[in-house]
Amino acid sequence: MNCFHCGRAAVIQERVGFRDHCPGCDRPLHACRNCGFFDPGYNNQCRENQAELVADKQRPNFCEYFIPAKNAAACATQPAANPRATLDALFRKKS
Repeated sequence: MNCFHCGRAAVIQERVGFRDHCPGCDRPLHACRNCGFFDPGYNNQCRENQAELVADKQRPNFCEYFIPAKNAAACATQPAANPRATLDALFRKKS
């Protein structure tokens, strides 16, 4: 599985433990953002309708329905390299 934050591959032997962390950024691996059921378009951002509500999707939790996502790195939340340059390019005046 890949970390949702940095995209680094984490080797998991059997299942993701509640206290497992990413070897690259030290973020928790047993978090909603790394789960195969995580989907921002669903109620509570989870496709498993029996799972309890987890308010912070990036923090570790004890959800028993957790399954490692195959594409968690696709939704990585890395900050932009230079936010000011991105905004300047977006709102640049045309001559």
